[in-house]
Amino acid sequence: MNVLVVGGGAREHAICDAVSQSKNVNLYSVMKNLNPGIERMAIDYLSEKETNVDRVVEYAKKNNIDLVLIGPEAPLELGLTDELTKNGISTCAPTRDAARIETDKEWMRNLVKKHKIPGQLRYESFSDVEKAKEFIKELNCEVAIKPVGLTGGKGVRISGDHFNGIVEAVSYVREVIDNKIGGAAKVLIEEKAVGEEFTLQAFSDGSNIVTLPAVQDHKRLLPGDRGPNTGGMGSYSCANGLLPFLSQSDYDKGVSILQQIVDALNKEGCKYIGPIYGQFILTSKGIKIIEINARFGDPENMNVLPLLKTDFIELCNCMLDETLSDKKIQMREKSTVCKYVVPEGYGVKSMIGEKIQVGEEFVKDTGAKLFYASVNKKNDDIFTTSSRSLAVVGIADELSDAEEICEKALTYVKGDHIFIRHDIGTKNLIEKRVNHMNELRGK
Repeated sequence: MNVLVVGGGAREHAICDAVSQSKNVNLYSVMKNLNPGIERMAIDYLSEKETNVDRVVEYAKKNNIDLVLIGPEAPLELGLTDELTKNGISTCAPTRDAARIETDKEWMRNLVKKHKIPGQLRYESFSDVEKAKEFIKELNCEVAIKPVGLTGGKGVRISGDHFNGIVEAVSYVREVIDNKIGGAAKVLIEEKAVGEEFTLQAFSDGSNIVTLPAVQDHKRLLPGDRGPNTGGMGSYSCANGLLPFLSQSDYDKGVSILQQIVDALNKEGCKYIGPIYGQFILTSKGIKIIEINARFGDPENMNVLPLLKTDFIELCNCMLDETLSDKKIQMREKSTVCKYVVPEGYGVKSMIGEKIQVGEEFVKDTGAKLFYASVNKKNDDIFTTSSRSLAVVGIADELSDAEEICEKALTYVKGDHIFIRHDIGTKNLIEKRVNHMNELRGK
């Protein structure tokens, strides 16, 4: 079976790793940067932007690809799934219309409203700065400001974290509208939700979903949840599939919301096939929807895919055949901690072209997993780009042991200009999360 994975980041490296566990699979890749991990696994690859739909389709046809998996969101927005399907190539990823659940935040909120799905936040969208200002005042400036389109997880600004007061809020609204950040001269303003965020990833066959362990991502660049938003500095998951602040009931409510999202998409005539995830926040008033994403999370998929015991390609076929309800998914009951290595200055102005030394065998000996992200390989050397460089995942029964393994493995990644957020998955930070939820709930 010939399988093509589109994308060259750590998320896609993890997908390729999961694909390679299946028997009788020939792996192909399309990636804009030369990911060393994917390069070694693939029998062939195309160096090309994942958004060049025509070239990706041409490459898939040329290599008689049986199944395509798409990692990033940008090619989904451009209809890569639609074009591959038109050419008779099975693609386990949402169509352009279904992917609007992520690519158009306003459309997502309207869908949730129309179908009366729980977890909605108060929201309005604006193309007029003055009207936006009035809504911000109405919400006492306790708001989240989001470009309606894709920004790689870096476009959201939240009051108290990224700006203070009306003047700063309106300044960012004007910046989004004037510069068409996210692709449109429009901004989505939502009420600020206070609580603890968590990610719930799932497989969807258009009618049924099968969910994976909950994961908590860390968007902020610096320890203690300070600094600018990033694409994600790391994440952790627990062996029981929950999180220290998340009960089974909370998890089940998140699953219910995600199922209702998939049902709503089906009713709207855009059946959702492929991985999907909900970014939720647990508040004193229950589970709220932050966003829905039309793919696996990054870094969150690196916490869960290495734990899969069920054959990944079989799961993909079940999604395409709409037979997920017949499939019992098996996972290793392990805790995981993932930490990203990023170039110095990431989130502000990354140091590009800096050499990183990676002792891959030493990392492997610790029991950790290594996933390359946005790096460039030249000869046998690895160099930074403007984005995240690589991720290391510690896996163990206990969360504390997984964090320790991750940290030990990171000692074998060296560079003069790299940065790691070391507090992810540590006892102190997790206790802070638990205490935060206890305070909000009045415990």
